[in-house]
Parts: sequence; structure tokens; C-alpha cells
Amino acid sequence: MIGGINGKRSLICRNAGLLLGSFFLASFCQTGWPQTQSSETLTLRQAVTLAMQNSRELKLARVQYSVALNEANVDRAAFRPNLYTGAGYVYTYGFPSLPGGGPPSLFQLNYNQAIFNPMLRGEQKAAEERAKNQKLEIDRIQDDVMLRTANAYLELGKVRHSLELIGQEQDSAQKILEVTRERVSANQELPIEITRGELELARIREKTIKLNNRDDILSEQIRTLTGFPDSQAVQVETEQPAFAATQQEPELLNLAFQSDRGILEAENERAAREHVLRGAHLSYWPTIDFVGQYSILSKFNNYGDFYKTFQRNNLNVGVVVTIPLFAAKTSADVALAKSQLNAAELSVGNRRQEVRLDVQQKTRTVAELDATREVARLDLKLAQENVQIVQARYDQGRVTLQEVEQARLDENDKWIAFLDADFAKEQAQLSLLQATGQLAKVLQ
Repeated sequence: MIGGINGKRSLICRNAGLLLGSFFLASFCQTGWPQTQSSETLTLRQAVTLAMQNSRELKLARVQYSVALNEANVDRAAFRPNLYTGAGYVYTYGFPSLPGGGPPSLFQLNYNQAIFNPMLRGEQKAAEERAKNQKLEIDRIQDDVMLRTANAYLELGKVRHSLELIGQEQDSAQKILEVTRERVSANQELPIEITRGELELARIREKTIKLNNRDDILSEQIRTLTGFPDSQAVQVETEQPAFAATQQEPELLNLAFQSDRGILEAENERAAREHVLRGAHLSYWPTIDFVGQYSILSKFNNYGDFYKTFQRNNLNVGVVVTIPLFAAKTSADVALAKSQLNAAELSVGNRRQEVRLDVQQKTRTVAELDATREVARLDLKLAQENVQIVQARYDQGRVTLQEVEQARLDENDKWIAFLDADFAKEQAQLSLLQATGQLAKVLQ
């Protein structure tokens, strides 16, 4: 940053502090925000931290992750002990049996546990892999919340700077209009110059209204994201941390491949399909279940008429082996699982290519906006030097006050253009950091 720009920024910061006040943030805790109007400046990192704490999207994503884990536990339950009991009364006439072939009993206790069931095991593993995707969704929403908060915060700082500059522009435009009116009265200017001056002043007032409206919108966005109370003004810092990625493009690509949620989700889905395919292949083998049953039979269900020996207390424990002799469904399951795995593998490759192109584009965008910012910086520097030259000539009586104020107007316009270019570059840098998984390191 050139010396003139730093001096101008420092003056703006001091004026903004006097005009806007400050609010107290450090005392915020579980008891809530303080009600006092005396406060400190909200830093970018504090805003991001509060947004993470108050985001309803994050809370919903965490609940959905819990749902995904519980769904995986449902599939896993088949391989754990399952014990059921019950009692009832059944009237029988003829051979004593229930629908399904079991005998009617006064009390019954059943136990079952899958020991070897490849298809069920594959579905369980697939559910666990898909639950990982929901965890990645939490990370994606965290990055999205951080990026939205940072963009709103940085834009609010830019708008506040622009409002300060617009105020100075309005003063200069008003002075130019007054001088023009005097010169028109003295027949030194044409009346059209008054209209031209009024038009310039109206344009400045229009910019002021738009910037004030944008200030209100951004302040409300930050309040919504962070849970900041309406009773306190949102005061932001003017100096921000550096957002530039220090790595070269090949390293940025590697970071993106390692951290991109789309790639990780596609890889998890591929792993899930691999588990399903493995389970489908192993389904040609027998399934094994451990079962047990204890029952107390009644004396009034005609057991003595059909059985030589009647025993009220009955216990059955053993292993059930189911051997597939011809299972058309198994072949269909294998074919389906193979096609789904092929689709998942293609999705991984496609996503990696998309990430490569995205990171390359973002890297080039940052370079382009950096060049645009440098042009705006030099343009501003030139305008500042021109103001110094015009001011010196004015002190010597060689130029009019109108020319001095016009030079200041030009300088303020260059300042606003520089702020816009600086903000655009910061946005592009944050987007690149998000794409390479480095956003949290910078903002938290």
C-alpha cells in the first residue's frame, strides 16, 4: 500500500470510530449479549465464531448426521443379540399350531442373531460409509457459513469506507456548485454549468442512499448470522488479515483433491457400493443365524391327542444354515451392484476433473483481480499526486478553488474504485481458500 493510501485509510478509520462508536463483545457468554450500549469492535474471527455457534443450518446438519448414524445402527442390530418374549391365549381344535407353523404357548422367549449374512453385512457397511457423507455435509455447511459471514463483514467494511469518501465528495461537489453559481452570476460561466453541478451532486446523493441501504442490509445479515442483538450497532474492523494462498497451483490442486467434499462424498459412495458388491458376491454362500426358543405350552390345546409324550417346558437352541441352491435374485443383485459401482467410480473421476478446473479458474481469477487492484492502486496514487500539484498551484494563485475540489472529487472516485477492487480480490481469495480446504485456518 502506498503512503498516501495508508494516511487516507487511517484518517477514515479514526473518523469512522468517532461517528459509529463501538460495542462490547468480549463479555458475551452463555448468559447472552450485554445490554449496555458501550461496546468494542466486532472482529472478523469473532463474527465467524458467533455465526458457527448460532447457525440453524449447522444444527440441522448435526441432527441429520445423528439420524444417519442411527440408520447404520439399525442395520448393525441384526448381528447383535435380539431377545423377544410374549404370552397369549389361543383356542385350537384339531392339531395345535399357529399361523407360520409354531405351537401355541402360554409364554415364549425367542432369540436370534445373524452370524454370517453377507448381504446384510454389506448394507450395514454401506450405511456407515453414507453416514460419513453426512459428516462431510456438516463441514460443507460450516465453510458456507464462514464464507457468507466473511463476505458480509468485509463488504460492510468497504461500504463504511465508501460512505466516508462519499461524504467528502458531497462537500467538494457542493463547493464546486457554489463557485459555479458565483461565476455564472458574474457572467464567467454558462448557466448550463449550474445544471451540470447539480447533476453531479444528485448522483453523489444517490450513491449515498444506496450505500446507506446496503449498510442496513449487511448489518442485518451479520445480526442474523451471528445472533447479534438489534439494540447494538454493528461496528467492524477496517484492517483485515491477509487471505492470500501462499501455495503454487500444483500444491493447491493437491489440497483441493484431499479436502473437496464432493470428491470425499463420491469416494465414500464408491466404498459403499464396494461393500454392497462384496456382500452380493458372498450371498452365493450359505447364511448362518444363531437362534433359540424357550416356551411353556398349555395343557388345553390337545397336545396329548397328537403327541406321544407331552412336555410343557420346551427349549430349542441351535444354528440355522440356509444354503442357496438356485437364487436368481442373487445374480440380479450382483449385476446391479456392479453397475452401481461403475457409476460411483465414474462420479469420482468426474468430480476430480471438476475440482481441477474449478481451482485453476479460481487461481487465475485471483491473479486477474490482483492485477486489477494494482491498477486501481496506481490510479489512486496518481490522483493523490495530482491533488498535491493542484493544491500547490492553488496556493500560488494559479488555479481556482473549483479545480482543487474537482481534483479531490477525482481522488475520492479513485478511492472508491480501489476499495471495490480490493474487496473483489478478497472475495476471490476466500473462494480459493474454501476450494482448497484452508478457509477455517484463516477465519478461525
